[in-house]
Amino acid sequence: MCPKACDTQLSINPDFPSFQSYSVPPCLSHRRRTYFLLLSDQCCPYLLSFAPNSMSATKTKVGVGANNPTTAPTVISPSQRKLYDPAVTFEEYVHYAQRTREEERTQNIPAEDGILQQVFRRKSHVTDEPMPVPYNNIDNAEKAPETDGHSADGEAPPARRRSILARHSVITDDEWRNASRALRTASWGAGFYLITTDILGPYGVGFALGTLGWGPGVALYTVFAFMAGYSGYLLWQVYLGLDSYEYPLRNYGDLAYRTMGTVARYVVNILQSIQLLLICGQVIIQNGQGISQTSKFRLCYAVCVILFVIAGFFMGQVRTLRNFGVFSMLAVGINLLVIFISMGVMAHSPPNYSISVLGSAGSAVNPDSITPDANGVYPPIIHYGGMPDSGNFVGAINGLMSGVFAYGGAQLFVEIMAEMRRPWDFIKAMWSAQFFIYAVYLIYGCYVYHYQGQYSFTISYMGLSPYGFQAACDMLVVISGLIAAGLYGNIGIKVLYNQVLQELFGAPPLTTKSGKYLFASIVPIYWSIAFVVAAAIPDYFGFVSVIAAFCIVQFSYSFPPIIHLAYTMQRNSMTSNSGFDPTTGQTTSAYRGLLARLWHGFWADQWYINVWHVIHAGGALATAGLGAYAAIQGMIEAFKIPQVNSFTCTSPLDLSAA
Repeated sequence: MCPKACDTQLSINPDFPSFQSYSVPPCLSHRRRTYFLLLSDQCCPYLLSFAPNSMSATKTKVGVGANNPTTAPTVISPSQRKLYDPAVTFEEYVHYAQRTREEERTQNIPAEDGILQQVFRRKSHVTDEPMPVPYNNIDNAEKAPETDGHSADGEAPPARRRSILARHSVITDDEWRNASRALRTASWGAGFYLITTDILGPYGVGFALGTLGWGPGVALYTVFAFMAGYSGYLLWQVYLGLDSYEYPLRNYGDLAYRTMGTVARYVVNILQSIQLLLICGQVIIQNGQGISQTSKFRLCYAVCVILFVIAGFFMGQVRTLRNFGVFSMLAVGINLLVIFISMGVMAHSPPNYSISVLGSAGSAVNPDSITPDANGVYPPIIHYGGMPDSGNFVGAINGLMSGVFAYGGAQLFVEIMAEMRRPWDFIKAMWSAQFFIYAVYLIYGCYVYHYQGQYSFTISYMGLSPYGFQAACDMLVVISGLIAAGLYGNIGIKVLYNQVLQELFGAPPLTTKSGKYLFASIVPIYWSIAFVVAAAIPDYFGFVSVIAAFCIVQFSYSFPPIIHLAYTMQRNSMTSNSGFDPTTGQTTSAYRGLLARLWHGFWADQWYINVWHVIHAGGALATAGLGAYAAIQGMIEAFKIPQVNSFTCTSPLDLSAA
């Protein structure tokens, strides 16, 4: 028996008559020389060169006379790799991604149902029965009792590999692929609703138009919408090029890792964790203010916020995005209802003048435009065709960041694709959602700005003057906000769980019972931290600008072209004579140096697109820099003035407490 390779009997393989002498494996000898491990056809006709002192092996394929070449025992299958194994090359990711895409093209999946049926359907077509994987004679076969290592119809049996990293674990490649496939259950309809839920609401568009004016505001929202969709398209292209059943992509950080390395993954994961935590906190504060306003400030403000956080403890127990599809559809419907209610009320009632000093467009660019005269009469509603001529550059940039914040969904695109049954369909869901979002944003934002002008509030429905409609909108948005915050918290906890707890501390997988219990216990801790961080910042408007400048711009506009550029340069450098060979586990490259490879990849094919992506990324980073400057200046001014925060019973919307 071979104690190190595949537990089969050693024998002389008659297919290799040119070899005159044979020896036992190095584990049975102490002499430092080359040994030939030639096993029966149950193993592998490969030549292994062993160094007995180090017990390491390098593989060399035997050329002439090899019939049906198979994989050497030391070739590690994807199912036995570490989660982030630096030995896996870019070419290997591409090889298995092409194999997965080809299988997806040939899958016999029933015709898609309507969009509602897709969301509510509980059973996945994919997991009804495992998809067969064609046998390609590259694995070691484990003998079955009845078949003597072969199936009845003469086909090779499913291969089993012993893990080189943990020899007690045995898993078939089919099981590994089917387990990866079983996690992909969401339809494109569910993806559409998840993306439309992930948008951060159209309620700040009127405010943004008030700080930018008609022309610049509409133009910038149009550009941001198109560029956000284009970024989603770039992420989709890279995802299809690198994701596979063998090496599934799970989050944004995985894209950065496979295209730019470990440091990029750490940067992206840390920034995404911060962003999701802050967005979750922003939704908590927004809805805490809504509950406080509805109670007419009679309920302690801190209690209002804590009530929303407690509700989030329960919403956060939803673990899969597939299950969020139903809630997402409800959230979209509620948001549309709030939009219609507020539009009808604005057309038949004046703005909420008194609250305008706390966060209207006029307070950001020209406070005199919302200041009443000696008789308490407020200035009339005004509009700007271009940029307001107040000279308040910081206020205009902060309004611009509100537009960026509105299109902050790209940070979850990879997570949504990772749970879709057919990632090909993501582009259909994404563009459909993007056009829907853009239409809702502009129609509603222009409507609000037309009727309320400089009094347009940062959260539009809070600027309604009739209390009854104001309270109704507040409570409806609490429900949709709870779903949105649950979505952000779900992804944020998954990033924390997978990248920290599981990778560094060996936490159990989320699919296990213990993993589910651990996930459930983390939810209240995560929501509590989000509340504490957000509550400590007194300026809600400044808080939104900070999130947009430091986080959302990067994930929606900066990172996608950078990641796509890194992917394209490496992909273009692959030639017909280079790539990954699954039979040997070896990767060959047409270029020796990394710089030569990247230089050739940049100019090899459609170089003008690569140049455009450099300009695209540079412009996004410049926008982020301007936004960061404006946000920091605004926060400095906010902290100079003593203001209430969320740890007190006084609501920041309560003018009587001023």
